[in-house]
Amino acid sequence: MQSAERPLPYRRGLIIVATLATAYVASHFFRASNVTIGLDLMRDLAIGPEALGALTGAFFFGFAAMQIPCGFFFDRFGPRYTMVGMLVVASLGGALFTLAPSWPVLLTGRALMGAGCGVMLIGSMVVISRWFPPDRFSTMTAMVLSIGLLGNLAATTPLAWASEAVGWRAVFGAVVVFTALATIAIWLVVRDAPSGHPFLSRKVEPPGEMLNGLIEVLRNPRLKPILALNFCNYACTFTVQGLWGGAFLREVHGLSPIAAGNVLLCAVIAYQAGMLAFGPLDRRLDTRKGIAIGGTLVIIVLLAMLALFSHPPVWLPVTVIIAMGFFSASSTMVMTHGRGIFPDRLIGRGISTMNTAVMLGVACMQTLSGIIIGAFEPLASGARTEDAYRALFGTLTLVLIVAVAIYSRSQDVKPSEEMRAARR
Repeated sequence: MQSAERPLPYRRGLIIVATLATAYVASHFFRASNVTIGLDLMRDLAIGPEALGALTGAFFFGFAAMQIPCGFFFDRFGPRYTMVGMLVVASLGGALFTLAPSWPVLLTGRALMGAGCGVMLIGSMVVISRWFPPDRFSTMTAMVLSIGLLGNLAATTPLAWASEAVGWRAVFGAVVVFTALATIAIWLVVRDAPSGHPFLSRKVEPPGEMLNGLIEVLRNPRLKPILALNFCNYACTFTVQGLWGGAFLREVHGLSPIAAGNVLLCAVIAYQAGMLAFGPLDRRLDTRKGIAIGGTLVIIVLLAMLALFSHPPVWLPVTVIIAMGFFSASSTMVMTHGRGIFPDRLIGRGISTMNTAVMLGVACMQTLSGIIIGAFEPLASGARTEDAYRALFGTLTLVLIVAVAIYSRSQDVKPSEEMRAARR
């Protein structure tokens, strides 16, 4: 692509990425909503923390289950067809969840939502890798995540307010309609690659060759330490911000649903700010590994504070949860690091493999968290004790320490090296 031709594809690329990011809003809303309505679900369906943990984890099990298959679909059919088809599944799952009369049907609907939404981030990354140069990958990915986080924002105070006003089912019905409209927008706007890109004239690999490509991805010796932090980082932070953070503030520190939603809202805003801050940082510091380790170490300290301090003043956990939102944005740098170890022909399978680890980690941690919380005898009011939450935060701290130790053995992929290779 000649320099004189670059502005037009880049402008069109920005429109495409903005469309994908808008659709990604629904994924963030669906995954984060239980942190706000979790106690309501437990009351309405007469379920305990173990069942809530399983219900929340079902989204991520469905999400993780589709990563490898969608990696094949991306490389064979392209992201546009794949994302449209899977968002139809997400819409059907959302409708099932909205209308479900019982916990098993809710569980099924949530798993389908996860499976359908599982294509959005990876599909967006694949599109970005073909419309933009390597040193813009993390910035554009941060843009998708930052816009997508509007779904997280909607799942905090707005969801708490709307649930009290019209009920959570009506809110979910509206988001299902939004998802259907976003699916139509992707079909009309998104294209897999700019004109002249090798992907458009590729020879489609037969199934056996595609399977060999996946084996090649899994055998990459540089992948394993990256997967360790991928599996644990987002899983630990989202267990706080996407499931138990609101209940912790309400049950231990006495905040109202709206007040707890406000804290989570601030944490999501901090996460968005973190995306904008961490996104271009790899170009400026010429490292990805260092940024990922630094951000995770801060999260370890924050989780340790929640685990170690008994009966702290309410401002401390509030500050910690908001700060965790900002620094959890560093987890995107792990994905950017991993993307750099794969050639373009394996980019769909490579990124989807990494995201499988991310979402499988969340699913496992969400489920485990319910078991940890449920292991402690509740108070007479039914609320969980502070000791139960401190045990959870302590477990998350230890998990991240081990993950960082493994990831520290990885080989960095510097943006300057990628740009030099791209010019050859």
